[in-house]
Amino acid sequence: MPREISIFGVLAPSLLLVFLLAVVIHIGVDWLCGHFGIYKHVWHRSLFRLCLLVCIFGALALVIY
Repeated sequence: MPREISIFGVLAPSLLLVFLLAVVIHIGVDWLCGHFGIYKHVWHRSLFRLCLLVCIFGALALVIY
């Protein structure tokens, strides 16, 4: 996989695109957690959301690299 991807002549690191994909997935998973009431069982909602984003990003980065 290339380290940099050209987007309209601008070189962007490939991990930036992976991060943007992780944010989109995180929005969907966050909506599902709120819809099914999972946040009622979580001690600190903001910390849980941050950890969820980091886990999704890490999993995508490991799969691609």
